[in-house]
Amino acid sequence: MERLTNLETQSAKKQLLLITWPIFIEVFLQAIMQFSDVFMLSYISDQAVAAIGVVNQVMMFTFVLFNFTAMGSGVVVAQFVGANQPKDVRKTIAHAITVNLSFGVLLSLTVVSFRKQFLNLFSLEPQLLEFAETYMIIVGAALFAQAIILTISATLQAMGHTKDVMFVVLIMNLLNIFGNYLFIFGAFGVPQLGVTGVAIATASMRLLAMIGLFIILVKRMPIKLRFKAFFTLEKSYLSKILHIGVPAAGEQLSYNISQIIITIFVTSLGATALATRVYAQNFMGFMTVFSMSISKGMQIFVGQLVGAGKQKEAYHHMFIGLRYAMAVSLSIGSILAIFGQHLFGFFSDDPAIITLGGTILVITLILEPGRTSNLVIISALRASGDARFPVVIGMLIMWGVCLPLAYFFGITLNLGLPGIWLAMLTDEWVRATLMWSRWRSKRWMDKALVNQVKQAH
Repeated sequence: MERLTNLETQSAKKQLLLITWPIFIEVFLQAIMQFSDVFMLSYISDQAVAAIGVVNQVMMFTFVLFNFTAMGSGVVVAQFVGANQPKDVRKTIAHAITVNLSFGVLLSLTVVSFRKQFLNLFSLEPQLLEFAETYMIIVGAALFAQAIILTISATLQAMGHTKDVMFVVLIMNLLNIFGNYLFIFGAFGVPQLGVTGVAIATASMRLLAMIGLFIILVKRMPIKLRFKAFFTLEKSYLSKILHIGVPAAGEQLSYNISQIIITIFVTSLGATALATRVYAQNFMGFMTVFSMSISKGMQIFVGQLVGAGKQKEAYHHMFIGLRYAMAVSLSIGSILAIFGQHLFGFFSDDPAIITLGGTILVITLILEPGRTSNLVIISALRASGDARFPVVIGMLIMWGVCLPLAYFFGITLNLGLPGIWLAMLTDEWVRATLMWSRWRSKRWMDKALVNQVKQAH
């Protein structure tokens, strides 16, 4: 096996650190934002937490649809940056924004118009349904803003401007927490609007973030981004974005649809299981903060290396990132597993939720190495241009293994939420083993996109 010199390894660590640390802060702040929403909603009731958890499952589904363009453009831009082709960077970004804005407006209208049909899938109790519908109307109307946020964030990071995205997310976080505080607790004379107030705060924050990111993008472009560029679409750029975006988002789409079905399984177990799952997922968000950061940084780093024709360096550097991600996520996971019941006690007074939550966090500690491996290796494969393999494997395992086992363990064997978590553990580990084998095979090394561009110009 080829070895990197100590100097090359140190250089790779330094480069990955420079790309990743602002992304780490960004992802950490996003986790804090979700955490603060749940924490503040818990002051209303566990029912409010459960209801918003269901709506957010639907919203995450729409975010995945937006990632068809956002993730694809991020990889293509990274490869163009590595190949030093600024005109192609500009055209790719213009195409991505135009497509995702149109798609975002369409999905906003769809979610608001068909909210009852979406929520009826989950058979929510009347009070939960009322909370969920209110939240879905307000936040759903601003979904187009999230489409643009995801697109501009991905392209700014691909160009190396990870700090810009970090600062915007920091401001988003502060505004969101302040808005929640105003509306939930009625501070400074603001009316106490509960779930409605949380929805208003979330929607307003996303609209402001969209505007801020667009202004930053215009200033950071290597070549001036003209208004007419958004109305001039070329098939070659769309095809490159979708070549990565469709399979990449397809893998996440498959995962999120499977999670919606799992949510339906969980709702059949009752409000206690549903609330516990929402709380547990927020704790898991902290466990995967560093893994998510490394995976995003790896996508940028590997994409630029592949764009510059340095596939061998990309191969070795992925393992550096994976080792760091694994060490940090397992450390955080161990702390959460040990103190799980105490942590749940901060959110709920229900002994059933506290006990169940502690069990879930122990299972999550075993699940985490598989999920960390998937996050990092799949991002690296996608950045290299090998986007189809992860989605094919993902769909086969999620639908052929995870969902049947979730129903069998959780419902048939009556193991409840722990049984469903065991099924998710199996899914992550099987996929991780296959992704590891794919990266080691080096079959992704001939799938770069920028060679096609060089031939065309």
